[in-house]
Amino acid sequence: MRFDDRFLEELKARLRPSDVIGRSVKLKRQGREWVGLSPFSKEKSPSFFVNDDKGFFHDFSSGKHGDVISFLQETERLSFPEAVERLAAEAGMQMPAEDPQAAERQARKQGLSDWMDLAQKWFAANLRRSTGKAARDYLEKRGLPEDQWERFGLGYAPNDREGLKAALVQRGARPGDLVEMGMLISPEGGGNPYDRFRDRLMFPILDARGRLVSFGGRAMNPDDRAKYLNGPESPLFHKGATLYGLPEARRILGAESKSTQAVIVVEGYMDVIACQRAGLPAVAPMGTALTEDQMALLWRVSSEPVLCFDGDGAGQRAAYRAIERALPLLKPGRSFRFALLEGGQDPDDILRDKGAPALRQAMTETRTFAEVLFRREAEAEPLDTPERRAGLKGRLRTAAAAIQDKDLAEQYRRELFDRFDALFPGRSAPQPRAQQPGGRWKQGAPPKLGQTAEGASAMHALTRSIEPIAAALAHGAIEDPERMDDHLEAIASHGFGDPALDGLAQELVRLRFGGQTLDSAALRRHLATSGHDALVREVEKAAAKSGAPFLAANAPLAEARVRWSQGFDALTRVAGLDAALASAKSGADHAFDASAFSRLKAERDALRRAIKTGMIWDDEAGS
Repeated sequence: MRFDDRFLEELKARLRPSDVIGRSVKLKRQGREWVGLSPFSKEKSPSFFVNDDKGFFHDFSSGKHGDVISFLQETERLSFPEAVERLAAEAGMQMPAEDPQAAERQARKQGLSDWMDLAQKWFAANLRRSTGKAARDYLEKRGLPEDQWERFGLGYAPNDREGLKAALVQRGARPGDLVEMGMLISPEGGGNPYDRFRDRLMFPILDARGRLVSFGGRAMNPDDRAKYLNGPESPLFHKGATLYGLPEARRILGAESKSTQAVIVVEGYMDVIACQRAGLPAVAPMGTALTEDQMALLWRVSSEPVLCFDGDGAGQRAAYRAIERALPLLKPGRSFRFALLEGGQDPDDILRDKGAPALRQAMTETRTFAEVLFRREAEAEPLDTPERRAGLKGRLRTAAAAIQDKDLAEQYRRELFDRFDALFPGRSAPQPRAQQPGGRWKQGAPPKLGQTAEGASAMHALTRSIEPIAAALAHGAIEDPERMDDHLEAIASHGFGDPALDGLAQELVRLRFGGQTLDSAALRRHLATSGHDALVREVEKAAAKSGAPFLAANAPLAEARVRWSQGFDALTRVAGLDAALASAKSGADHAFDASAFSRLKAERDALRRAIKTGMIWDDEAGS
């Protein structure tokens, strides 16, 4: 019975090799691997290794190597279908039904694959003939010696419209089959099919199981419109589910069982070859951004693959596109690191100019996913105003929320906001902290009310009346915390317009800046446990006297938020006018004359009266 490749990949993805193998071999954790005594030979010292990240076992004593399927075949003398059936039951997967049509399709694919193998041999032969001189010269210029051509299956497609076609048809191939597998092009207007690849250096593309499924071709003519050309989608080749160089990368990773080397994703065929020649397990997507299927392939090989891009603007944009696609898929043990090469060099350049040790060193100089994500958001716009810095906070919050794994999303929120605080020390909401030896800081529990200046002023608030409109704004923020999000920087600077509420304002901002999405009930519980319970009760009493329309029980949420913003903007304007007038009185601002001072004072006083009397609400919401 034949099994679809996707079925087998899904089967192996659902099972951890250490679980399956651990039932018959006593395994012990050793770093990122499991180790035990060989089940294939008698030994006293363990030389049998299982790697869950890479999905294989390797036995040094016998040289045996494979996955969970081959392990059952070896140890329990099962046939391939029997081993698959046993594992499918364990993984909770239905065995595919016997399908005569599927068997027929598989046989047809095998026939196409046979013609693909013959095409590769024909290309390889042409590389060594007189017609392939330009391609040989190109490889010499790129520093790839002849003894490496066979390792990477390189070849040459002559500048002949029917060269490959004639060679394969002579051996019995049908032109229609060659069109289906992507080796020939059938003209849209009719006519005879002709070779797709002409005057190109040829790179064979293998699938995850090492089967030849397509080709990529590099144009020898510098005037050719397409410098690189891949084969089209076909019954054999699915571009978005294939990585160039993956089988060889797996061999490199498996050569040293204890290696912690991660698979590296580069941008081109020659970069893959350069890395693999230097002993680095590299792959490349098919000239497009990484797809979800390709990421799944990578994570089966390494828990944290390295995405390598040129350090220029184009490479940075490619890195940012990869972040966008990968962000929702991140999980514990499934992430990426980034290697951004400086100086406009790619891996092939580094290998030729500086040698394999320099290339290996360059690939160890990586940045974390969180670091590059933060850089992407921070570079989206200048950060020279409070509004723009608040915008960065919002983007960081949105980016973290895109991660589907909730625990990891919370860790990213903390990491990204810590980076923000480090970038703008003193400009984010005050964070209660405790100092450690050596000047390092850690976040501590919120201080009890009365232990800080803010707490003292809040305690004083209990002995006097709180401004009703300020209390209404604070009460509205507690009832609907999301309405603060567009004003966090301003609340951090000005509070709610009454100094008695400054400590409460800072605590609310701290929670929102910290990414805690508490609803009103949870927020009230937090405020009660952090010493603000009595103040919150006084706020509610004072707010009831304000007549603020956004507190009305029947007010629509959208309208209430607009009204709340109107009130907050008015109080913020008053605070700004107070600061300007104070500066003018002190003589610090020489641009003020008497008439300007009088105008600002009149505006400030009128705005205060409108707030106090409720006239601020006379305009329609949103005006």
